[in-house]
Order: sequence, then C-alpha cells, then structure tokens
Amino acid sequence: MKDERDRFAELSEVRMCYRDEGDPAGEPLLMIMGLSSQLIHWPQEIVDHLGERGYRVIRPDNRDSGLTEWKITPSQYYLRAIARDTVELLDHLGIEQAHVVGASMGGMVAQLLAIEYSERVRSLCSIMSTPHISIGMADGDVLQELTKPLPPDRDEAIEQIVRLYALIGSKTYADSERERRYALATHAYDRARHPEGPARQVTAAMIAPDRTSRLQQLRLPTLVIHGAEDSLIKIAGGEATHAAIPGSIYLPFDAMGHDLPAPLFDEIVAAIAENAARRPAVV
Repeated sequence: MKDERDRFAELSEVRMCYRDEGDPAGEPLLMIMGLSSQLIHWPQEIVDHLGERGYRVIRPDNRDSGLTEWKITPSQYYLRAIARDTVELLDHLGIEQAHVVGASMGGMVAQLLAIEYSERVRSLCSIMSTPHISIGMADGDVLQELTKPLPPDRDEAIEQIVRLYALIGSKTYADSERERRYALATHAYDRARHPEGPARQVTAAMIAPDRTSRLQQLRLPTLVIHGAEDSLIKIAGGEATHAAIPGSIYLPFDAMGHDLPAPLFDEIVAAIAENAARRPAVV
C-alpha cells in the first residue's frame, strides 16, 4: 500500500521505511512503536498535534514490521539491534539528538536508547512499557491471543486483529474506539504483514536483561505514561519504570489500556511536549 509520506533509508541490515513530518526546522522527535506494530499505529492526530507544537516527528517501521525490508537473511536479534537501527536512521537523517518516545516494546527500545546512546537522546517518554518483561507480565490468555497466527482469509484476519485490540485496549472507551480499531486493523493488514516477525520480536523482548539498575543512572527529562486498563503490560510496568528513573514524571490514566484512545490525545501530546521542554537533571 503506497503512501507518498513513506520514505526509505538504507541501513546496515534493513531498508527502513519511515515518515518525517511536522516542522522540518523543529526539534527532532523520534517515535518508536511496539510489537507487531507499524508506524501507522501512532495515531496521525498525535503526530499532527506534535508537529503543530513545532516538532519534527519521525516514525520508523521497526525491523520485522511495516514496509521495512531485510537486506540480509533474517535471524533472531536483541532489542539493541532495533535500537541500533534507530540510531542509524538518525545518522541517515543527519540528526545528532532527538526526543525519543516509545510505546510497549518501543518503550523498551527507547529506554535502551537512553541508556546506551545517551548522547543522542534529549528526553525520554516511555508509554505502556516496562523495565523488564517480567514486570507487569500479561496473563496467559492474553499472550495466547497475541501470538495466534492470522487466518489466511482477509476478513477473518482483520476480525482477529480487532478482537486483540479489544482485548488489550481501553475498556472504558471500547464503544467510541470500535470504529477506529476496525479501520486501523484493516489498514495495518493491507499495508504489510510479517508472519515470522512477531516471534523474533517477542523473543527479543523476552531475552532482554532487566534495565532497572541502568535506568537508575539516567539524568534526562523522562515521562512515563501507562493505563490502569492495560492487560498486555500491566500498570506495574509503568510504576516500575517511573520508580527506576530519577526525576521522572508519571502520568497514569485510569481509562487507558494497551492503546492510545482518542479522548486522551490532547493530554498525551501536552505531556510529551512539556517533558521535552524540561531541563536535564543536575548530577
């Protein structure tokens, strides 16, 4: 599915698809999505609102997602490989530093970027994520649904994706989000599919070491967002992330699940922008 906003960068291991939107002269803001998710899983309204606030918003398709393609024979990798991809993308774009926002597995990658490439990260926002996969781990039925292969029939596959969105997403806003969820599932299915990718991404998250002790060394503006209705990474993950990072700001939402519901867009955008404007902590 072609979109004129899609651009491509030749990196060391992948040909990465990304979008570069907002104010071209603004401070770069890198948004990293999560497991089995594409750059389109960042709501366009959030991207547009951040652009209106003067940010240059960059969204990549991670390896094994979206329109990003392998340049080598794919094999199992670590989260740091995804982090390295994003640094190579910044290099490709000539960007020395960026504000980094990550959701779910993307939040894990964003944390890793702040730890291992601290000189490249101006501020950090970790959304519905965790310092370690064991903190806030989903129940077995949720994990089973997450890893279930899609049926070959398009309509059945889209319905399965919608059911997953409903299972892990906000319950409070389920009715108002139903149409958006169906549209997103349809768009995602038609845009790209990576049948073997989710297993590699799940494994990368599962084998990643606990980042808690290294997060405790961070001294940069950090915002942690999590929802009490999140059944994929329970809110304990957000609480642990906030507890680990000195001076971090914690923004919990009672009515948010493992999604970004439209009624919360304005507050989320405002919080990201306010965090990006903060000064680093004095050591």
